[in-house]
Amino acid sequence: MLYGALEAGGTKMVCAVGTEDGKLSGREIIPTTLPEETIPRILDYFRGKEIAALGVASFGPIDPDPASPTYGRITSTPKPGWSDFDLLAPFRESLQVPIGFDTDVNASLLGEICFGDAKGLQDAVYITIGTGIGGGVMSGGKLLHGMLHPELGHMMIRPHPSDRYEGKCPYHHCCLEGMAAGPALGERCGIKGELIPADDPVWALEAYYIGQAIVNLILTLSPRRIILGGGVMHREGLFPMIRSEVRKQLNGYIRTPLLNDLEHYITPASLSDDQGILGCIRLAIKAKEEA
Repeated sequence: MLYGALEAGGTKMVCAVGTEDGKLSGREIIPTTLPEETIPRILDYFRGKEIAALGVASFGPIDPDPASPTYGRITSTPKPGWSDFDLLAPFRESLQVPIGFDTDVNASLLGEICFGDAKGLQDAVYITIGTGIGGGVMSGGKLLHGMLHPELGHMMIRPHPSDRYEGKCPYHHCCLEGMAAGPALGERCGIKGELIPADDPVWALEAYYIGQAIVNLILTLSPRRIILGGGVMHREGLFPMIRSEVRKQLNGYIRTPLLNDLEHYITPASLSDDQGILGCIRLAIKAKEEA
């Protein structure tokens, strides 16, 4: 049985089909332009593939509450043409299969838990750090939603005493995204993040802010694993620096066997950047089961 997967990003749409065991048999990347240009190309990809269900994970903010009148919509995004757009409606009408829907970061977490190194965990957090910062949470075996969905990237952060940067976020300035996302790195240094030398002092600040966010998550959510993905985290040298900051900032307050082994507690994404699309496969499977 084949399942469809759509990882809807602000820059690109990744379409794929796969099986229940996570084997992908096809993929296409479509640039995210305007809905009237992008959606027909996605529909063309899925037509005729005889998928049993579709899993959709989207950039946001979105409305993921099935009981809400605006369920399935992208809500207040600054992406031109996509604000208040009903993302699911074209797929319901054209494909007529069950559809699972969630945030892109929740799907990435789901992919790691179903197919990656976090397999079988009931309590975990996934954070993506790239052009923006977002996070997905699983608690007690359930993906966390609530009033809308957690916006971990916009948690407020205490600036480092030596840091005079005001922050890039237009809403909060010194939230996690404003201080530590790729555009903030680039603005601080005047060059793209991937070109910043490994010995630049900005990486110590980056580790400080990501470490502070992780400490907040440990203290509030008590996860059993924290997974870091996204383009910024491809710089592997950040991981030991972040773990050192977490240890320093926790200051011995919480003592558990998991925190004694931060190398296996704070880990990189394990699915070669396929965690999101594989999470969509799992969303599709769940939608089929519940139909």
